[in-house]
Amino acid sequence: MTKDPSRRDVLVSASALTAAASVGGAVPARAQSAKAQSAQFARVDAALRAAVDAKEVPGVVAMATTDKGLVYEGVFGTRVLGSGPAMTRDTVFRIASMTKAVTCVAAMQLVEQGKLSLEGPLPDVDKAINDPQVLDGFDASGAPQLRPAKRPITLRHLLTHTAGFSYETWDANTVRYVKASGMPSTPTGKLAALRLPLVFDPGDRWEYGINIDWVGRIVETVSGKPLDVYLRDHVFAPLGMNDTGFVASPEQRARQASVHQRQTNGSLDPQPLETPFKPEFYAGGGGLYSTAPDYVIFLQMLLNEGSFNGARILKPETVALMGQNHIGDIEAGILKTTMPMRSNDVDLFPGISLKWGLAYMINMQPGPNGRSAGSLTWAGLYNTYFWIDPKRRVAGTIMTQILPFADTKTLAVYGAFERGIYEALNA
Repeated sequence: MTKDPSRRDVLVSASALTAAASVGGAVPARAQSAKAQSAQFARVDAALRAAVDAKEVPGVVAMATTDKGLVYEGVFGTRVLGSGPAMTRDTVFRIASMTKAVTCVAAMQLVEQGKLSLEGPLPDVDKAINDPQVLDGFDASGAPQLRPAKRPITLRHLLTHTAGFSYETWDANTVRYVKASGMPSTPTGKLAALRLPLVFDPGDRWEYGINIDWVGRIVETVSGKPLDVYLRDHVFAPLGMNDTGFVASPEQRARQASVHQRQTNGSLDPQPLETPFKPEFYAGGGGLYSTAPDYVIFLQMLLNEGSFNGARILKPETVALMGQNHIGDIEAGILKTTMPMRSNDVDLFPGISLKWGLAYMINMQPGPNGRSAGSLTWAGLYNTYFWIDPKRRVAGTIMTQILPFADTKTLAVYGAFERGIYEALNA
């Protein structure tokens, strides 16, 4: 019988042992037998397969790991809805803001070396961060009103999104400023697009923004290497993340999943692959291409306190520091969209207090689908997600390519995936 290519299934019962080896992980201790694993993870398979069959997502790759090694992988659907080819475990995704955690790791490497400080003066990179201005409204003619920031920006401010920078996608005043000033938008890849004023004084509150793009520029300045070269030399190559980078090769583009735009009737409209171009800067906040196996390696490194496959990327105490609340009583994580085609309103954990570490969001109470209080998480614009649960020693990622961000159907699949992983591990 010929298998339907739109239902590409990779079951953990058939592949866990080889998959664990292929991402460098040890065989999981609870992998008693293929039959037992298949039963434990059947609900995860069923949820992902059902979402693909219902065309709620075109295709999905999901993986979960413990500190012992890979425990689950599922590959379902197609890279392009309706026309294939089938998803594969090495499908390439635009991971957008899942880039941020990687850039933050690079910055913390330089902090460990004493070349950067969380609280000290920033290196001389650009007036926008070394002499910041705050957007204080608009005059009667619509011209922006700027004033000097009350205090300097620190690296801690940037890493925690408390510096005052914003994104057009979630800030109406920033949209208005960009239009009034004539400056380019951030997707253009122009350096001028980063020279936004702050929307509040550093340290006053939390707002998601271009902070980590500036961290990438700081890494370049301090290290003397372009960001792509630094990450390759100090993160990707040591860990064996061979499919991760800012530029997709022709071979990788042949494995790339297309972005799908969710329509008002709930259907998905496949979009052509983006046109390659050479940006003026590599976006430390959102520019990477990667695969689920590669990103799981990165998560395993963090889960294993900074070391994986014999490569020490960070010290254990640095990884622990990154996972702590660094914004005090400030609440984080809720975003109101200004561009509904790019993002829905974002509130991933309704009713739960959310903080921010030095790379990711922290849920301060247990999550609804199994993760412990103190777990770490973030996502990418095209509906890629990850979490790290240091208490339970489990991490996972789920990848698809859909706009707008915080797509409700994708979030439901993500929740079912996470819930199934914890149920299987509890079994």
